Amino acid sequence: MRLKGRVAVVTGGARGIGEGIARCLAHDGARVAILDLDGDAAAESAEGLGAEHVGIAADVSDELTAGAAMEEVVQRCGRMDFLINNAGGGNRKASTAYGPPFTGVAQEGWDEQMALNLRTTFASTKTAISHLKQQEQGVIVNIASVAGLVPSPTMPAYGAAKAAVISLTRTLAVELARDDIRVHAICPGLLYTRAWQVLASRIQKGSPKHADKDPHDVFMEIVRKQTPLGREQTPEDIGKLAAFLCSDDAHNLTGQVIALDGGSTLQIAGG
Repeated sequence: MRLKGRVAVVTGGARGIGEGIARCLAHDGARVAILDLDGDAAAESAEGLGAEHVGIAADVSDELTAGAAMEEVVQRCGRMDFLINNAGGGNRKASTAYGPPFTGVAQEGWDEQMALNLRTTFASTKTAISHLKQQEQGVIVNIASVAGLVPSPTMPAYGAAKAAVISLTRTLAVELARDDIRVHAICPGLLYTRAWQVLASRIQKGSPKHADKDPHDVFMEIVRKQTPLGREQTPEDIGKLAAFLCSDDAHNLTGQVIALDGGSTLQIAGG
């Protein structure tokens, strides 16, 4: 219960990585406010954590909406100690895996990726800082990606947005240190998300050697090939690290960018 008495905000927390983070923070004693575009899913996920947790419908890519959501968190929970910027994701319009190279990426898709993965972090952080300062200490954890650390030719917009999140993390760590607000970025590796389920299903259906395999088995084949430790990451892996970074156990850490990827970026760096 090392986070008991603290309040954590998790954006995009209704499903996937965000839901796993919320569970781990709640397990460590924090009261969790889940912000998500899908307000019903946010409320359902919060209810699953316990009566004290809250779910709020919010588009955190918009500064005014994000600010209103942060105000609601403080009104309902009394304070804010931690902000986990998890809202984000990919889309086909900005991916080259489904068509031509970079020159074929649609501007609409590029802009959507910047809004979903970078502007969400900007708006949520900007509107949360004043609340974090009121506690005389706080923590911001940005969920980036290994795509922001290594070349990402099949998803250049996503990789560029996550690289920008990493840069912003370091900048904020310096700027907010005087207020004892610590800022970190976690870069997850391969997780069996909804996007990977779709991609693995396509591989399975389009490849004779994979025809008899379950899509998750196809995914794990890729994991074992690309990850030295040979195992996938889980939302709880991300959540446990986020909980540690929020805790007093990490009180002298800031500006850290941690690749939670089973060693995949090491393998890429080593050729």
